[in-house]
Amino acid sequence: MRMRTLLTSLATATAVTGGLVLVAPAAPASSLSAAAAAVAGAPGGRHGTDVVSSPMADPSVAPGGNFDLSVWQLQEPVGSPGSPTTIPSSRLQGANGFQDAYFYTDTRDGAMTFWAPEKGVTTPNSNYARSELREMNRNGTAANWSLSGTHSMKATLRVVSVTSNVCVGQIHLGTGGSSTKPLLELYYRSSGDIVLGTENSPSGGQTLHTVGHVSVGKTWNYTIAVSGGHTIDLTVNGSTTHYAIPSSFDAYKQYFKAGSYNQSSSDSTTKGARVAFYGLTVSHS
Repeated sequence: MRMRTLLTSLATATAVTGGLVLVAPAAPASSLSAAAAAVAGAPGGRHGTDVVSSPMADPSVAPGGNFDLSVWQLQEPVGSPGSPTTIPSSRLQGANGFQDAYFYTDTRDGAMTFWAPEKGVTTPNSNYARSELREMNRNGTAANWSLSGTHSMKATLRVVSVTSNVCVGQIHLGTGGSSTKPLLELYYRSSGDIVLGTENSPSGGQTLHTVGHVSVGKTWNYTIAVSGGHTIDLTVNGSTTHYAIPSSFDAYKQYFKAGSYNQSSSDSTTKGARVAFYGLTVSHS
């Protein structure tokens, strides 16, 4: 198994885990930018205050100082209409890596935080803004893996605020056809319900499954996995459920996404969804 471990060690020595060298971040950089600090306290819908202090995270560095972001690129809710700004992995990496009002380290607990307002630039195929990571390969190419084998994304997170509904993780279709749909999306609703949406076919239609409940602001974890080419294995706070993958998806490659993909829109730039991640791991075998 080749493991991509995203939450790095802050130990003074270099650690080796699962064949991957985890290098301690450089000396702390400047703290959260003024813009990010301002938006961190801005209204964004229903709020929670269960701040988690991670012993592995340094709150004074950019997200790339705490997480290995060499296997991700970032899409933000700014840019030109229909063409959101994308930040490549090369700019995300390291203690002095990219951060701004939409993607930053929470100075209280070191969380990698994503902010997506209800009004923002969207992709041509969506009406909703997002601050979201897209899986990449370490050589800089876009991740695009087949359903065969075992593929897993694990996360520890909390939804800090949400007005209605936010997607916090997904498996999206890559090459293999014309569809731009996801294979699945994991939603968190303002009610606290955690809901999995599985796509019925590449042409559309989604079936919803309620898979858990966590109060806004409380920390929880998920594992989104595909095994054997035909099964989705979802674990939320230790409870696992399984879903069959329709054969119509067999021709498509896939990739993971994680962050704050807001599922509501309005003219407000202060309402939206803020999501804090304390751990994120992707593996393929």
